[in-house]
Amino acid sequence: MTMGKIIFYEDRNFQGRSYETSSDCADMSSYLSRCHSCRVESGCFMVYDRTNYMGNQFFVRRGEYSDYQRMGMSDCIRSCRMIPMHRGQFKVRIYERENFGGQMIELIDDCDNMLDRYHMSDCLSCNVMEGHWLMYEQPQYRGRMIYLRPGEHRSFRDLGISGMRHVSLRRIMDPCY
Repeated sequence: MTMGKIIFYEDRNFQGRSYETSSDCADMSSYLSRCHSCRVESGCFMVYDRTNYMGNQFFVRRGEYSDYQRMGMSDCIRSCRMIPMHRGQFKVRIYERENFGGQMIELIDDCDNMLDRYHMSDCLSCNVMEGHWLMYEQPQYRGRMIYLRPGEHRSFRDLGISGMRHVSLRRIMDPCY
């Protein structure tokens, strides 16, 4: 299996000290005092503005990201998670309330507007049965996002997201490798 590779830099425009990884990193402070830019050489990653994969998130694939603020980070990048390549089916169950309560919808495809399509006003928990997904706060896959990996997510607050409405959902199918 091909691994991803990402290089983080202390300053904007790939300046300053750097840290390279091919795996998850829950806290970059032991490698860099700050991180304001990154270069993805292969693979797909989520970068976070808080440690332990919390806070604002941004999906990055092969390319250069010269300024953390253009990514929607309120602070510098503090942690990252490699997204493994998935081949096969995609399936997620989304729930209107925390702990799998309220209306439930099962998706196997992208949904650009859950409110219009399913009359679901919010989504506060989910069970990702197959594949990797991105959930967005606005229709048409815009605004802040959260990465949903396989498993049960009883409350999105546990992912460091609060006060965010979840309106659209997309499979991660990028040919990142």
